[in-house]
Amino acid sequence: MITPSYAPDFERCRLLCQSVQEFISPAVTHYIVVGQRDKKLFSQLQNRNTEIITVQSMLPSWIQRIPVVENVWFSWKTMPVRGWLLQQIVKIAVAQHLSQDVLVCIDSDVAFIRPFSLQEFIREDQVRLFRIAPCLQPKFEQWHENSCSLLDIVGLNPAQLPNYIGQIISWKRENVLKMCQYIESVSGRSWMETLCNSWDMSEYMLYGNFVDQILKEESGHFIDETSICLEYWLHEAMTDRQLESFFASAHPSQIAVMIASKAKIPPNRYENLLKVVS
Repeated sequence: MITPSYAPDFERCRLLCQSVQEFISPAVTHYIVVGQRDKKLFSQLQNRNTEIITVQSMLPSWIQRIPVVENVWFSWKTMPVRGWLLQQIVKIAVAQHLSQDVLVCIDSDVAFIRPFSLQEFIREDQVRLFRIAPCLQPKFEQWHENSCSLLDIVGLNPAQLPNYIGQIISWKRENVLKMCQYIESVSGRSWMETLCNSWDMSEYMLYGNFVDQILKEESGHFIDETSICLEYWLHEAMTDRQLESFFASAHPSQIAVMIASKAKIPPNRYENLLKVVS
């Protein structure tokens, strides 16, 4: 499991780690990726199954943090890289540094609420690929258009392509490596340099389009449209009663909840509700 995080989300990430240890089987190595300056804080979460690795260890020397500017990294080879984009690039870069066959990307504002076996992501040696109907929003169409450009895919209507964005997303590591090689063959530059020059990108759209449009039946994936995470995206905080109703609304197939950090709801307000659901 791979979770990019940073200091403002520490308590949320702590809750995620606790829920992983309580609900997820078999035991899985959970890699939390943070900036060097946050490593000491997150080292509190390190244990036998949880490792803290730094963003800097995933990056080439030509990308450096700008100390006086938040959420922007300096690059000697490309335009400055926004922190939001770099977080997506790091998920892809992790595949270059790990040896596990299956990578599960999970954000730090997610927490598990029910027992779950990761073996359910595997069916006859195929790995779950979350894919649902197209999301008719300009931003999603832009992400599709950009990913198709990076992969040199032509002749497709972005508005008709499926949505691959969700929570608890599983990838095959070998497919990520193939995707990086493919991007390099298209652009003639390193994959990281190419993605750093992509001002607006979705890592999930990029991977989804690669396995569906390039690898196709050789991707080693099976399609799953099941929503396994109950999500709250609004910026308005919920009352205690609303939080209880939110957790109570979780469908049996939903094994986790995601309460966006932008809602500014302290995790200690809903920590006790995690066990109530299960």
